[in-house]
Amino acid sequence: MTERPEGPIALVGELVADRAGGWDLAGVLPVELLRELGAGGVLCAEVEAAYGGLGLTSRLNGELTACTGTLCGSVRSVMTSQGMAAWAVRRLGDRAQREDYLPRLTGGALAAVAFSEPDAGSDLSAMTTRIHRDGDAVVVDGGKVWVTGARYADLIVVFGRCGDGGAAVVVPAGTPGLTVRPVPDPLGCRAAGHAEIGLDSVRLPAGTLLGGAGQSLPLLVTSALSYGRISVAWGCVGILRGCLSAAAGHAGSRRQFGKPLAEHQLVARLLAELVVAEQTATRVCEHASDCWDAGSAELVIATVLAKHVSAGNAARGAASAVQVLASAAARDGHPVARAYRDAKLMEIIEGSSELCQLMLARHVLETV
Repeated sequence: MTERPEGPIALVGELVADRAGGWDLAGVLPVELLRELGAGGVLCAEVEAAYGGLGLTSRLNGELTACTGTLCGSVRSVMTSQGMAAWAVRRLGDRAQREDYLPRLTGGALAAVAFSEPDAGSDLSAMTTRIHRDGDAVVVDGGKVWVTGARYADLIVVFGRCGDGGAAVVVPAGTPGLTVRPVPDPLGCRAAGHAEIGLDSVRLPAGTLLGGAGQSLPLLVTSALSYGRISVAWGCVGILRGCLSAAAGHAGSRRQFGKPLAEHQLVARLLAELVVAEQTATRVCEHASDCWDAGSAELVIATVLAKHVSAGNAARGAASAVQVLASAAARDGHPVARAYRDAKLMEIIEGSSELCQLMLARHVLETV
């Protein structure tokens, strides 16, 4: 049985409880809630204790992510974004940058990560955002779309081209030239603070450039996306667990044609498929986390597999849960209806299902 980080899970349960439906309908999360979760170490729980974090393994952070995903997909999305930002600082930043930024991220400051652009979604090599040095400063020009958590962020880690390679720079909210425009009415994770950002000659101190410039753009992106993919995958495990609980509870108590729904074979089949989907997703996520914790060479492909399997299972599993609950879940604000919308978005973000399939096929061909 997977060990669980009970303290952080209890904190999420206390602060989120059953409020997610209201946040989803309003399309916004309370910023004070996010800061409290951040100060409790929940939003980037793998950061080392030396920087104020919880120092969780990927396995333990995965269980925390799944529990959060069961309660609220929007909070889980912010957790993924903050975790990616912290990972970028840990992976790319120098010692001074880690000592500066990480205690902020474990102390209540909020962060987002900006990758995608209007013409650079699945193909992030097509990024046009430019980061260039100008004396003792760096200047950033470009635009990003679908930046999760940007509406709430104090810091935005922006990836872009720098010289012949790539770079990541930390942009504080309120910096002249930075604009943040919330995405209206997103399909899923409606309260996660998705936004488009503009960067018009944004001028920053050279110390905001993580680890220097001219690094390999594909390697930069792959490193950060691996963290995001495993976080999304564990979040999908949470979606499946929530859907399974709701569907089983309804099927066991709702009676039709003189017996509980669960005793009708076609409904029982849907429940069985949900169990298989949740258990399969859990196992591939555990494997990916074990690869992460061990620093395995299989890490990248294991995270792609976990994200692909878990997102697809969550989308199909949420649809099955809606089918079992029928009209009981066919209304905005119901947890299963929310899961249905959130799960579909998971098949798109951090690498679409089609992109994941291409990467898996390429891996097979390269290892034959």
